This record gives sequence, structure tokens and C-alpha cells, in this order.
Amino acid sequence: MPKNLAQRLAVTAPLLLACAGAHATEGALGRPVTGTSVVPNAGVVSPEPALIVNVGEIYLDGSIGGSRTVPIAGKASAGIDGKIAFTLATVMKVWDTGTGAWNFASSFTLPYVWTRVTANLAVGGRGASTQDTASNLFDIAFAPVIAGYHFSKTEHVALSLNVWAPTGKYDPNALANPSLNNWTFIPQVAYTRLFPEHGLEFDAVAGLQFYTRNHATDYQNAPLFTLDTMLLKRFANGAGVGLIAGTTQQLGDDSGPLADRLNGFRGHDWAVGPIVTYDTKVGAKSLLSLGLRWVPSVESKNRLKSTNTFMGTATLVF
Repeated sequence: MPKNLAQRLAVTAPLLLACAGAHATEGALGRPVTGTSVVPNAGVVSPEPALIVNVGEIYLDGSIGGSRTVPIAGKASAGIDGKIAFTLATVMKVWDTGTGAWNFASSFTLPYVWTRVTANLAVGGRGASTQDTASNLFDIAFAPVIAGYHFSKTEHVALSLNVWAPTGKYDPNALANPSLNNWTFIPQVAYTRLFPEHGLEFDAVAGLQFYTRNHATDYQNAPLFTLDTMLLKRFANGAGVGLIAGTTQQLGDDSGPLADRLNGFRGHDWAVGPIVTYDTKVGAKSLLSLGLRWVPSVESKNRLKSTNTFMGTATLVF
């Protein structure tokens, strides 16, 4: 890929760092979908000012077996099945901050969610399978400041504070909701190391997720630690192939009357899968970056385990 095209496309990296989300730890997933936060050039904020528009799609089809009890909608379910589709529209502004070691950007994401949840709840003293579907605008996400630092031309880091606001509609009695009904604050570090002599790139994104209490159900999610890594091989024609490995680890017990009954419902998971990318020019000045990944769960406890986790992205740089 030409050097100037790679530099311009680098500004697309922070777009998706705060975009992946789904049911709360209360519903066995949380804001993160493991394996979806890392992107090419994750630690790079370009010195060139730009306006970037991104559209992403995440699909997850997961479950927890009936041998485990799951807190959802203020109730305890014997197992759970969830299908979730997210459409994420993000606008990002890379500010004109010169060609020094530091560069800055800001982003805003408007998500739309479709979700279907099947749970086994106790009804009238007997267990019964119940299903619920929701489709609406999800909680908005924004990063007021993304600060990128360039150690060298081949080593970069980006620091950000990503915020999710409880703007979606929420019904405490519904199994499927287009909101988590809490604020979530995510300090995050992204790192990129380039090996141009081999056409290789290593990216890593680590974050800590802090949730406020869901007052409708009196459920407090414990903090989550997330780490996604990617090794990507780029080719001269703009294509790329790579491997993603990620994990989400709960750093303590959930709290509240229902969480206490479930011994804190602490969970974790691991995901590994491939990614393919393609970068190209569109017209005289615009740039297009495409990506498709499959990141199935390989191990999971008290979180939705899915072999059908897919993510597609399309990004335009103006």
C-alpha cells in the first residue's frame, strides 16, 4: 500500500474502540464483545486533519447452558440464548494539531440494535421458556478526546476515555432491551507496532470498564478488563489477512440482591479468529477501508458463548 494512503487510513483506527456493546454483565455479556475492539492501526492518530465516517455491523448468536443461572430483567434464568445485531454509525474528527509527537481526535457513535432473548424463568412455581425481541436505538457512545502519541514512525499509542450514556429505551420487566440502563466509563490504551520490512502490523487494545448501578433492578456490574490483540499481514494491493485473539475478564463480583444470590456471577471469556481487510482510494481524495472478522468464543464462563460472532466495517476518510 502507498505510504500516504496508509497514513491517512491510520486515522480510522480509534473509530471502533468504543463501539462494541451488548447486554450487561447482568445479562451475561456487558459492553464488550470480545475480539471486536482491536482494529488496524489501533494506536495511531494521524497528524493529518480529517473527517471520518464509519458504519459497522456486529452479529452475535450465543448462549449459556441451563446448568447455569443467569441474572436478567431482575430475575434468575436457568440458561439463556441471545441473538444480537448491532449497526454502528460513527463520526470522528481528527483535529489539526500539527506534526508533533501528540495528535488528537474526538468521536461520536449512534448505535442501533436488534436483539432476541430466550430465557427459562420460573412462572407460577414451574419453569417456562420465555422469548422477547427488541429493536431500537441503543445507548450512544462518545470519546471526547483521543490522544495519540508517536514514539517513532513505526510505534504508536492512543489514549482515550470512552463513555456510554443510557439513552436507549429500557423496560426492567423485559428480557430484551435496547439499553443497559447505566453509564459506562472506559479508559483505554491502544498500541500499534509496524514492521514495514515484512509487511506486518501488531495491534493491541486494553480497557477497563466501570459501570454505574442499574437502579431499575438494583444490579451493580463489577468492572471488566478487556484485551484484544491482532497480527496483520498487509499486501501491496491493499489487502490484508490476520489473526485476532481477545479476552474479557471480570475483576470482582457483581452486587445487589440477585447478584448476591448467584455468588457474584463473576465471568470471563476468550475468543480467537481471522480477519481480512482491504484499503483503497475512492475518487481523488477520499479513502475507503473495509474489514470482516469472525471471532468465535473458545472458552467462556458466565458470559454468552458464541461460535457465530461476526463483524464487518466500512470506513470513509475525507
